[in-house]
Amino acid sequence: MNKPVNIEQLEVGFDIPAAIGMDASEIQTPALVLDLDALERNIKKMGDYAKAHGMRHRVHGKMHKSVDVARLQVELGGACGICCQKVSEAEVFARGGIKDILVSNQVRDAVKIDRLAQMPKLGARTICCVDDLDNVSDLSEAAQRHGTQIECLVEIDCGAGRCGVTTTPDVIAIAKAIDAAPGLKFAGIQAYQGAMQHLDAYEDRKAKIDIAVAQVKDAVDGLKAEGLECDIVGGGGTGSYYFESTSGVYNELQCGSYAFMDADYGRILDKDGNRIDRGEWENAFFILTTVMSHAKADKAIVDAGLKAQSVDSGLPVVFGRTDVEYVKCSDEHGVVADPDGVLRINEKLHLVPGHCDPTANVHDWYVGVRDGKVEALWPVSARGKVF
Repeated sequence: MNKPVNIEQLEVGFDIPAAIGMDASEIQTPALVLDLDALERNIKKMGDYAKAHGMRHRVHGKMHKSVDVARLQVELGGACGICCQKVSEAEVFARGGIKDILVSNQVRDAVKIDRLAQMPKLGARTICCVDDLDNVSDLSEAAQRHGTQIECLVEIDCGAGRCGVTTTPDVIAIAKAIDAAPGLKFAGIQAYQGAMQHLDAYEDRKAKIDIAVAQVKDAVDGLKAEGLECDIVGGGGTGSYYFESTSGVYNELQCGSYAFMDADYGRILDKDGNRIDRGEWENAFFILTTVMSHAKADKAIVDAGLKAQSVDSGLPVVFGRTDVEYVKCSDEHGVVADPDGVLRINEKLHLVPGHCDPTANVHDWYVGVRDGKVEALWPVSARGKVF
């Protein structure tokens, strides 16, 4: 999906799920549908929030894997750039014209490092994370070989228990090595607390992020004492951005799912005890599915099963309805409990997937809908770019 495609030459029902201008009722299913009004409101709302709090917003491209959505986040939401998790994913966005890209992950393989070092030639500021001194020399050698510059953030493990160092002396040691390495530039700290984003209770999330903020502040102060300033202190997700933005330490947010929302994020609670998908953010991202069988009186079978979604964070929720419930799925079928027999053959349902990121990655296209019409057809540009 990285080469330009002439949509007019593609066939609905074989190559693409819909054509621009058709009625939404004609979309071939299962398909990813974006409510463009809700999407734009979410993007603008987060952009306005970041600006009001003096924060940059580096949106998370791994969520949607779409150059078109990323451009909208830059143009409408004022995003400074994007995060990616993989080098090939980052290359897609660089080739698509995004100018400021952080690979918010470690890059250790020689081929991947070589490709990362060439990304600045595509016109993109190129940043990656480091949590090991041995990685510094490899990155430096590749940047020198290609005559480019790679900016580096030292990653702190502030609670996720994955990548990152845990002590300020380790942060300082790696930062000094980056600062001294030809072809590299020390750019700051990566401190994303991913493990707490989905804790339901607001106070539980706050308790986790308070620990992270103290850890990050100690590291920033230690770096300053060594004469090293942080251009970026990045972190903050859809479940915690209000904590990082008022911390006095972070200066970049890395929210992703806010733009689409999914069922798992929707269940977490704000400070007033309300679900965040009922006021804070809107559902803009759906799997459109069709009833294909109703041979059993109390259940309908739809065409969105496991191959149309990820269920790692639970089953999807039928949007806007309480009379039916998606209760089970197999490869190609979804089972919808319909105790009153209200659903009809060929009736379409909007499903809110449990987890938006991996669900997007199993589709080729987004169908953007406004006022009941297909307005946009966007490729999932970085689909499958996992290396």
